[in-house]
Amino acid sequence: MENLFRTHNLLKTILIITIIMETAHQSNAQQIKPVGSGYAPANGTTVYYEIYGEGKPVILLHGAYYTIQMNWGELIPELAKTRKVIALELQGHGHTPYSDRKLSRATLASDVEKVMDYLKIDSADIVGYSFGGQVAYKFAIQNPERLRKLVIISSVYKSEGWLPEINDIFKIMKPDHFADSPLQTAYEAVAPDKTKWTQFLEQMIASAGEPFNMGDENIAKITAPVLIISGDNDGMDKVELAKTYKLLGGGIAAGFQPMPKSQLAIVPNQDHVGLMNQTKTIFGYLDSFLQ
Repeated sequence: MENLFRTHNLLKTILIITIIMETAHQSNAQQIKPVGSGYAPANGTTVYYEIYGEGKPVILLHGAYYTIQMNWGELIPELAKTRKVIALELQGHGHTPYSDRKLSRATLASDVEKVMDYLKIDSADIVGYSFGGQVAYKFAIQNPERLRKLVIISSVYKSEGWLPEINDIFKIMKPDHFADSPLQTAYEAVAPDKTKWTQFLEQMIASAGEPFNMGDENIAKITAPVLIISGDNDGMDKVELAKTYKLLGGGIAAGFQPMPKSQLAIVPNQDHVGLMNQTKTIFGYLDSFLQ
């Protein structure tokens, strides 16, 4: 009972921090208008996308419950200076309609492929944060021929990649925890059907509570260069993170052998939410790696 109480308080604290950081993130974001936007047909539903800038395509996949602007509002103006940025909103998020379709990482990764087909993009760099990073991992496994480089920000490919207390939080989350939050405000501002808010939350919470594992062997088969960015205290198990990096060819004695094509960046003094507010740092890593 004491552990449950402690976990419940931790969940409340995380949600409060999330609300504060999201509000600050939106107020500081440099708004630029997309050069294109619309809906792409994908596996029985539609997916909303926005396009910014020109150049080689880079696809952005947001975190759970976020919209494009909440997650990427500060990064898009920087990336769009040299790249064609395609930002998506995943099933039920933002402008993308709620669907009774089972929420699975495999289906969401297939949705990304369908959007690429619709926009006539043969291959792209993909950047995913948190839940979007899980979808990005799945895309790399399912569609290796369409991936140039992969960037994973504070995300995992299996439940064990999170610290135990994070998985405990997923088990007790309820729609009521999100009531009247900036997440709900952002949803209601753009959602095609505002009445689906609770159903959307129930669908996402159910998905978060289900253990998953995409397979060490599948991660080891990813041939595209991968950049992993993590906060030092972002809820990821750093022992598991080191194992992940090793599966991708990292964790070697460079100098005695060639430097691996994949990279790992640990940003100090950062939690899961605050990490995405470090625009200058994140962009620096992205720009260097993607160039």
